[in-house]
Amino acid sequence: MPDSYIKRILNARIYDLAVETPLDPAPLLSQRTGNQVLLKREDLQPVFSFKIRGAYNKLLQLSPEQKAKGVIAASAGNHAQGLAMGAHHLGIKATIVMPRTTPPIKVDAVRARGGKVVLHGDSYDEASAHAKKLVEEKGMTYIHPFDDPDVIAGQGTVAMEILRQYPGHIDAIFVAVGGGGLCAGVAAYVKYVRPDVKVIAVESDESASLKAAMEKKRRVTLPQVGIFADGVAVAQIGKETFRVIRKTIDGVITVNTDEICAGIKDIFEDTRSIAEPAGAISVAGMKKYVAENGITGQTFVAIDCGANINFDRLRYISERTEIGEQREAILAVTIPERPGAYKEFCKALGKRNITEFNYRYADSQEAKIFVGIQVGSGGHDRAELVSELREQGYDLVDMTDNEVAKMHIRHMVGGHAPNVGDEMVFRFEFPERPGALLAFLNRVAGHWNISMFHYRNHGAAYGRVLIGMQVPKKERAQVRKFLDEINYPYWDETDNEAYQFFLS
Repeated sequence: MPDSYIKRILNARIYDLAVETPLDPAPLLSQRTGNQVLLKREDLQPVFSFKIRGAYNKLLQLSPEQKAKGVIAASAGNHAQGLAMGAHHLGIKATIVMPRTTPPIKVDAVRARGGKVVLHGDSYDEASAHAKKLVEEKGMTYIHPFDDPDVIAGQGTVAMEILRQYPGHIDAIFVAVGGGGLCAGVAAYVKYVRPDVKVIAVESDESASLKAAMEKKRRVTLPQVGIFADGVAVAQIGKETFRVIRKTIDGVITVNTDEICAGIKDIFEDTRSIAEPAGAISVAGMKKYVAENGITGQTFVAIDCGANINFDRLRYISERTEIGEQREAILAVTIPERPGAYKEFCKALGKRNITEFNYRYADSQEAKIFVGIQVGSGGHDRAELVSELREQGYDLVDMTDNEVAKMHIRHMVGGHAPNVGDEMVFRFEFPERPGALLAFLNRVAGHWNISMFHYRNHGAAYGRVLIGMQVPKKERAQVRKFLDEINYPYWDETDNEAYQFFLS
C-alpha cells in the first residue's frame, strides 16, 4: 500500500547532498491565471533536477558489499548526473551507460561529477540492455531511474518539503510524469498527510504512458514516443510507480509541445530561469486545468523538476511559444494572383501584426500564402480572425495545430512541383549524431527517387526530416514495409493539408 512509503520518505537522509529547494511565488503566472501559483524549484538542486534525491537515497541503502562492487545505470539525462554525483560523494564507483545520441553537454556533465560513461546504442532501450549485461558480468548493482521503492521515497521528500513550507490550504499539486518516480513519491506522501490536496499528474501527449495505463487499467507499452520533452520520454510507466499512482492521483492531464514551450516562458518570466521541457510540463498542465475548468481563486503548486537543457534548443522553443500561448495563428490563405492582393489582405487584418509571410508565384489565377498573424492570448481572437477573413471572402485553413506546417513548411522555400508524380511524403525522427543525416540518406536513397527533403537540427537528441519520394501506387505497401525496417519513428504526411497547399 502507498502508506508504506511514509516511513521511507521520513527516514530519507539525503540532505548532506541534496538541498531543500524553495517554494517560490509566481506573481505573473498567478495574475494571468487568476489563482495563486507557487513553483517548487527543483531546478535549483546541485544537478539542476530532483533526480539527485532518489538516486542518493538508493545509494544510502546499499550494503558494504554492493558499494564495493559499484553501481550502474542506463540514462541519457538527469538520473545519470544525480547518480554520478551521489556515488562520487560516497566513494562508490558509478558506471553510466548512455546512448551514443546523448548530447555532449550531458556526457561531459556525468564525467565531471565522477561517473564513468559507456556510450552504447542509439536508444535508451539499447543502453539499458547493455547496462544489465554488465551487471551480470561484473556484479554491479543496477540503480533504476524510477521503478524502485528507495528511489520513489527519495523523490517523495519533495512533497514533504512542500507541505512543511506552505501549511496553508493547497487545492492541487501538479507533477510531471515520465516513469512515475516523482509522481508516486509525491502522491503517496500528500494523500497520507493531506488527503484533501489533489495531486494531478501531467504528461507530454507524445509519451502519455500513464494515461494509457489508467484507461486500460494495466500498464501498456506505447508503440512510439516523442522526444521533445526527453526527461519524461518513457514508453511504459513503471510497475511499482503505477501501483502507487493509480491509487493516489486525482487525474491525468496531457499537454502538447506548444503548451510546454509556453510553460517554459511562464517560468522564465517569473524566475528568470530556463526550465527544460520536462521541468515546465507541470506549469503547462496547471494552465490547461485552469482553462478547461474555469477555475479562479485557488492555490496551486507546480513542481519545476529540472533545468538541464541544451542552449541550442532555445531557438526552437521560442518559435513554438507564441503558438503555445495562443498568441500566433498560422493560416493557409488563398488570395487572388493580381497586383494589390497582398495589400488588400493586410487591410483585412486590421491592426493585427503579421509575424510571417511566405509566398511563391504559381502562375495561376490564385495564390496560396502561408502567413503567421499575432492574435490575443486565449484563442478567442484567433477564432474571430478566422471568422472575419471568411466573411470577407477569403478561403483559408487554420494550420496552427498542424505539426508539418509548424516544424517544416514555414522554413522551406520553393513551391508546387507540377512535374513530380506519385509523390509520398513522410516525416521522420532519427538519432542525431555526427554522420547521422548521411547514414539516413544512404538507407533511403537508391530505392525511390527523393523529390523533396527538409532537415532541421533543433539541438535535441533526434533530427527531424520531411521527405518526399516518388513511389508508384503498386509499390506503396513495399515502401511502408521498407520504412518499418529502418526502425525510425515516421508519419505518413501525404494527405497533410500543409503539404497539399504549398508543396504538392
